[in-house]
Amino acid sequence: MRRNALKKKTAFKGDIKNRDEIILKYAPHIKYIANRLALRLPPHIDIDDIINSGVIGLMDAVDKFDVEKGVQFKTYAEFRIRGAILDNLRTMDWVPRSVRKSATILENVYSELEKKLNRAATDQEVADVLNITIEKFYEMISQASGITLLSLEMISSHDDARLKLIDCLTDEQVRNPLSVFRIEEIRGLVSDAINRLPEKEKMVVSLYYYDELTMKEISRTLKLTESRVSQIHAKAILRLRGRLRDNFDKQ
Repeated sequence: MRRNALKKKTAFKGDIKNRDEIILKYAPHIKYIANRLALRLPPHIDIDDIINSGVIGLMDAVDKFDVEKGVQFKTYAEFRIRGAILDNLRTMDWVPRSVRKSATILENVYSELEKKLNRAATDQEVADVLNITIEKFYEMISQASGITLLSLEMISSHDDARLKLIDCLTDEQVRNPLSVFRIEEIRGLVSDAINRLPEKEKMVVSLYYYDELTMKEISRTLKLTESRVSQIHAKAILRLRGRLRDNFDKQ
C-alpha cells in the first residue's frame, strides 16, 4: 500500500498523459542535444544511436519526474536526455586507449602544477613538465578534445556526482538538509573552479555550457578558428577535472 502511494507521488503529473505524445513533443530537444554532442564525435558514431539514447533518457524523466517539486519538466528532461546520451557514449569506448592515457596525463600535470604554482599553468609550463615541445603539447590537447565533451555535471571522478545533481531535483528521499547542502557545495566548487580559469577558457566554458553555443558559433563570436576554440575548451575541462577531482578526493 505504501509502495503504491510512493509510486503515485513520484509519477509524472503534467498535462500530457500519453508517453508517445511526450516523446513527440520533446523530440526536438532530443535532436538538438544529440546533434550538438555529435559535432564533437567521430563520423562513425551513428546519430540515430545517440538520439535513441536520448529517447531512453526522456522516458526515464517521465517516470521519475515529480511536478510537486516545482521544477520544470523541460529542465529535468534535458538533464536526463543528456545524461543518457553521455552514459551510452561512455559504454561505446570509442576513444583509443592511448588518447585516454594522454588526457589523464595532462589532467594530472595540470592538477599538480597548478597546486604548486597556485595559479593557472601556461601552455609552455605544462609542456616543460612533460618534457615535450609546445607543438607536441598542442597535438596532445587536440587529441584530448575528443573526450572532453562531457558536460560539467559529469566532471567529478565520483560516479554518482551527476546523479546527485539531477536526482535532488525530484527524489523525495534525498531532499533533506544534508543532501541540499552537499549539492550547493558541489555547485560552489564548480563555480569557483570556473572562475579561476584563464579568461579565454572561462569565456569558452560560459558560451558552450551556459549560453549553449556550438563550437562553430563560439569561433565566430571570439574570431578564432574552430580548432582553436576546441583546444581552449579541452584545456579548460582538463583543468576543471583535475581541480574538482582533488576537491572530491579530500572529502
